[in-house]
Amino acid sequence: MIETDVAIIGAGPAGLYAAYYSGFRGFSVVLIDALAEIGGQITAMYPEKEIFDIAGFPSVKGRDLIDGLIAQASSAKPIYKMGTQVSSLEENSSGIKLTLDSDEEMFAKVVIIAGGIGAFTPRALPTGMEWLGKGLVHFVPSLSEHAGKRVVIAGGGDSAFDWAYSLQPIAKSVTLIHRRDAFRAHAATVEQVKAMGVELITSAEITAINGDEKITSVEITLKEDGQVRNLECDTVVAALGFVANIGPIANWGLELEKRHIVVNSTMETSIKRVFSVGDIATYTGKVPLIAVGFGEAALAVNNAAPYIDEKYGVFPGHSSGSSSD
Repeated sequence: MIETDVAIIGAGPAGLYAAYYSGFRGFSVVLIDALAEIGGQITAMYPEKEIFDIAGFPSVKGRDLIDGLIAQASSAKPIYKMGTQVSSLEENSSGIKLTLDSDEEMFAKVVIIAGGIGAFTPRALPTGMEWLGKGLVHFVPSLSEHAGKRVVIAGGGDSAFDWAYSLQPIAKSVTLIHRRDAFRAHAATVEQVKAMGVELITSAEITAINGDEKITSVEITLKEDGQVRNLECDTVVAALGFVANIGPIANWGLELEKRHIVVNSTMETSIKRVFSVGDIATYTGKVPLIAVGFGEAALAVNNAAPYIDEKYGVFPGHSSGSSSD
């Protein structure tokens, strides 16, 4: 059985910062995430997107933010358990026992749940899902893979337009298909994408995907008159959103509010020694921003300190007065 001071469930921004802060306080830490890669929703969905509300950065790409958080967390020498879920959580007088879906067991003095929006499953296209991995993708973690290709994007939300904006300068062509005339994406981004020359086809759906071993074309059906168009393409990006589910967390006996974990002012949940931070945590006045999640992570770790050892106080001291070693 692995034993640690702090077990953090979720390796997104808030979880990574909680790992750093655990190390800053001198605690051992394990990070657990159902995804195979570190970075949570940012790595999976918008690694190339510019983020503008991180303190100290006028703007920072999602990928660069995660790289910086991983480097910062490395000072804590965390153990990463990726591609696995925590199936059960049991409290006792001295800590929390966690069981992973691999049947591996872990004991932690405190647990911090930083599960973001939970496990997310992309919404499927109405047809052609057999092409997944053969030209059909849900996410674009690497823009360079699509350089010089003919790309068709299905969707009308922020992710669809962000990828259209990023791919247009490097792809051979980018066409965006949406089933309605109105878009859910930010209006300014929509105008930028239009100005770049991306072809927008609205009130239409992809009704067939064709090819041999790889995609070569898609069939588009216009809703108004049933007209069918064929577009040559190499890549189809299905950016139709996703369904989020907090999974086993719902069965741990925590106080929940609409799939979010209720916490108090110290970020502690209804279970002693279990804290929650980031998008999955809720309280009166909650604002779901990455910047807020960083502050919540520091609150959780510092308020967890006396559980780890009674000699520790909540206030950590100022980092400027600490050694960098």
